[in-house]
Amino acid sequence: MTTLKSKLQADLNAAIKGRDELRSSTLRLTLAAIQKEEVAGKEKRELSDDEVQKVIAKEAKKRREAADAFAQGGRAESAEREKAEGEILADYLPKQLSDDELRQIVAQAVEEARAAGAEGPRAMGQVMKIVNPKVAGQAEGGRVASVVKQLLAG
Repeated sequence: MTTLKSKLQADLNAAIKGRDELRSSTLRLTLAAIQKEEVAGKEKRELSDDEVQKVIAKEAKKRREAADAFAQGGRAESAEREKAEGEILADYLPKQLSDDELRQIVAQAVEEARAAGAEGPRAMGQVMKIVNPKVAGQAEGGRVASVVKQLLAG
């Protein structure tokens, strides 16, 4: 078992013993998503810590989107629960880059792409290829793309 997955399992056991309903249900759903990912495909496999982290990030994103949807639908109580679940999952993810740090990394990548001869909005793909490995797991793709568009536009 990977170290991150075993940490989730241990935290789930502690949450159950401590009767922390929110934390235990969140961790149960996350572990179920990890297990589902492990058995997807032709044969069962053990996920690496990086793959487990990607599953957790996907689950956290689902919680943020659901919280937004509930808030727009006027269901504040459900939105708060989704936000709380997202915060629990954020504890298992690497620290997210600040806007300034992200902008700095993207600016550097834009310069590299321009040096390679890419200009304007058509350089988006090249810049994203440079940026994505540097920010993997530390910034959401949509956030990265919007900063890249801003810097390429002007």
